[in-house]
Amino acid sequence: MSESMFCFQCEQTAGGCGCTGSMGVCRKTAQTAGLQDQLTGALIGLARATSGGQPGESADRAMIHGLFATITNVNFDDDSIRGLIQTVHAEKEKLSPNCSSCANPCQRSDDYDMNLLWQEPDEDVRSLKSLLLFGLRGMAAYAWHAMTLGISDETVNRFFYRGMFAVGWEAAASDLLPLVMECGEVNLRCMELLDSANTGAYGDPAPTRVSFTVEEGPFIVVSGHDLHDLYLLLEQTKDKGVNVYTHGEMLPAHAYPRLAAYPQLKGNFGTAWQNQQKEFADLPAPILFTTNCLMPPAPSYADRVFTTGPVAFPGMAHIGEEKDFSPVIETALRLGGYREPRCLTGVNGGSGTTTGFGRHAVLNAAGQVVEAVKSGAIRHFFLVGGCDGARPGRNYYTDFVRQAPEDTLILTLGCGKYRFNDLDLGTTAGLPRLLDMGQCNDAYGAIQVAVALADAFGCGVNDLPLTLVLSWFEQKAVCILLSLLHLGIRNIYIGPTLPAFLSPGVLNQLVEGYALTPTSTPGEDLKKILG
Repeated sequence: MSESMFCFQCEQTAGGCGCTGSMGVCRKTAQTAGLQDQLTGALIGLARATSGGQPGESADRAMIHGLFATITNVNFDDDSIRGLIQTVHAEKEKLSPNCSSCANPCQRSDDYDMNLLWQEPDEDVRSLKSLLLFGLRGMAAYAWHAMTLGISDETVNRFFYRGMFAVGWEAAASDLLPLVMECGEVNLRCMELLDSANTGAYGDPAPTRVSFTVEEGPFIVVSGHDLHDLYLLLEQTKDKGVNVYTHGEMLPAHAYPRLAAYPQLKGNFGTAWQNQQKEFADLPAPILFTTNCLMPPAPSYADRVFTTGPVAFPGMAHIGEEKDFSPVIETALRLGGYREPRCLTGVNGGSGTTTGFGRHAVLNAAGQVVEAVKSGAIRHFFLVGGCDGARPGRNYYTDFVRQAPEDTLILTLGCGKYRFNDLDLGTTAGLPRLLDMGQCNDAYGAIQVAVALADAFGCGVNDLPLTLVLSWFEQKAVCILLSLLHLGIRNIYIGPTLPAFLSPGVLNQLVEGYALTPTSTPGEDLKKILG
């Protein structure tokens, strides 16, 4: 295994160019990065082996799991990744029996060498293939969450194979760009499936006030995005004397009626993912990571970390597919929690936040919103959302929200909202100025709100007094951006930096075709938007 790596899939990549050497900024080692490249190459081999055939449910699961496992801050465990590679090879063998031992190898279903992509001499081809691959990884996360609730779609599943085949295909940039845009189209369908799965299982989110205070006694902190895992934990903690607190992107779970009905689901602990090493230090409770975003646990709490699903870290206890959370519950009871309530705060000193302004809640007030716009009470809408991260400059989003005029409404989703979700922005036209629409997984709902408002005003989405101001960090943000571009949405502001994998040629196409704009300063951008 090589002692050096190359990775530029996330926003924090070293020097804004790519992580190289023995370890990435995320603390992924060169060996782990190499194994993730092997896994990706094996998935391309699986896609090649499906040519003309039907892969089947187990192959679909291997494809989706493998892609999800390579997202930033998901799987750091080399043994786990090796196991996934073996699973993918076994699925490929089912589709192409005896291919590996053939006396006349045709190489049509060989694993792909990812170095061919990273060293691709045509920078636009490398950029578009990377954009496609990272979009597929993000979409796999949404497909996984829907799949755990029994929802899948043939169009979505088949596109994973088509897309991965194209990553390993010798193609011109002109052939790849339409496929990249199609990834955005298919991801929109995938997010629709997840929206249906979550609301079908747990009800339509409703505005809900969530406290940051942790009560005395045993408790468990649940991080990640997987609502089904949270549901199973709530079922298993009934009448056990153990409370449950959300963390990070699990915060919006409080707004789902069937989850909120559990009295032991108390509130939210901590802020966004990049603060976990500080916030979990000496925590007298276990932490369950259901998906990304896991950071390498610090020694002060490493013995209390549990993982499940695609997320894994060497030495951490992993809860398998049986989803028996007894070890987590036993650890909570043993540690005992705090002896008295702890009044924690958000990054701006607030003691709580309100979430649950999903598309149904917002659209129920559509008449009020339309009238407020027509009367001039609401001048503009901003969707300020996306991923949070550790790079300096992300206070841009806090300052942008603070400086937005009082006759504007702020919609938000994703963990980027932790930069400002504890601020009291007041109301305008009888509506809260800050409307938290949920996880990054809930981007479909935000899109539907925009479409519905456009219909109500009899105009296109780009004609609405609406501006998207997005922060990105990892690959789910990439596929959401592709969906927005597929819909033809223009004038999107993106920051805090542009993706390292966008070549000047590809970036120029996005700027010219969609007016994609890098963020500058809040004051300058607000002036440009509002005039």
